[in-house]
Amino acid sequence: MNILMFGSRNFGIEDVEECFMKKGYKYTYIDDTSYRDRVNRQIDAKFADSIEKGIEGEKYDCVFTFNYSPVISNNCKKINIPYISFVYDNPQIQLYSYTVINSCNYIFIFDKAQYMELKNGGINTVFYAPLAVNIDRMNRMLGTNGSCNDRYKSDVSFVGSMYNEKHNLFQRLEGVSEYTKGYLDAIIQAQRQVYGLFFLEDLLKDRILDDMLKNYPVEVNTDGIESVEYIYANYFLARELATEERYDIMKKLGTEFGKDYLINLYTPNGSLKIDGVMNKGPIDYYNEMPYVFNNSRINLNITLRSIKSGIPLRAMDICGAGGFLLSNYQADFYDYFTPGEDIVLYESIDDMLSKCKYYLTHDSERERIAKNGRARIEEAHTYDIRFEEIFNMVFNTHRK
Repeated sequence: MNILMFGSRNFGIEDVEECFMKKGYKYTYIDDTSYRDRVNRQIDAKFADSIEKGIEGEKYDCVFTFNYSPVISNNCKKINIPYISFVYDNPQIQLYSYTVINSCNYIFIFDKAQYMELKNGGINTVFYAPLAVNIDRMNRMLGTNGSCNDRYKSDVSFVGSMYNEKHNLFQRLEGVSEYTKGYLDAIIQAQRQVYGLFFLEDLLKDRILDDMLKNYPVEVNTDGIESVEYIYANYFLARELATEERYDIMKKLGTEFGKDYLINLYTPNGSLKIDGVMNKGPIDYYNEMPYVFNNSRINLNITLRSIKSGIPLRAMDICGAGGFLLSNYQADFYDYFTPGEDIVLYESIDDMLSKCKYYLTHDSERERIAKNGRARIEEAHTYDIRFEEIFNMVFNTHRK
């Protein structure tokens, strides 16, 4: 097997490289952010040269990327080489490009709801695959005790963006009318109360949408089927919801437990202050994050709502590091984990607080659940297992 990979040092790319080396696969990795762009002649020609001629005369069995690239798909189609993309982001607007129907494509999507949307729409180049963990790296890092230093120890921790950095697109809608502001706030608050169903896109119609377009216009790509409603709901409203929800959760954790327990936040915005919460700032995915997950008594997963049913990478990594996972409800968990046995799910913020209180005082039960969660990863969700499934689908069983 000889694989050509394009990337931009995505989360997990080093784990994929280790998996390929262990399996004895040859691969060439090209670090280039432009592969993420939609189709244009300049980029198309650039990748055509890389793929068709190869690097130093190499011939490849397939091309691989994390997330989907229309440019790479079109070039793989030209020379009839399989293109494998493993999607770990949602929203992933590139999946609404017309190029997804290219016969070269094998697009593996971690969010079953998005996979079913495309599959039911007649797209036969998509497949469902949950995300994976490099267990070998976890074992090397964590050893027998998993401890490193006090920076990584906490009673309750959350690792993730608060979406209050400069890229908060919702703030760019500040010119809309008071009516529209009230409407958008109301539907965001309604969505906060509902897990398992993402409805914001359906509620952006008529005068509300017209007002948004007037004050901060967005344009859909001409090579796809995404709508302006999709863009506003997933890139503007869902992220604003995450800002409010994550801040609210951390604030309530600080108020409820901050005097007696250590509540840590690891986030890109290190200047954010929340009473009762220690903001530890940004943390490195490879070199530090597993220590946080392993040394936190409770690890929170607060899913970005544009991930409709999928298990986020954060949640898989928590379990893979032997951490106890307390997550909001996501339907895909039920396909691979048993809530209450391998992980714990909450249905509301009040439920989350109640379960934090319980598991902070029931150590043996919490430790048993964390151990079971890790065993689930080891038996079914390593990169070795996942790529064996992917390559079997691509080269042995599908479209012979």
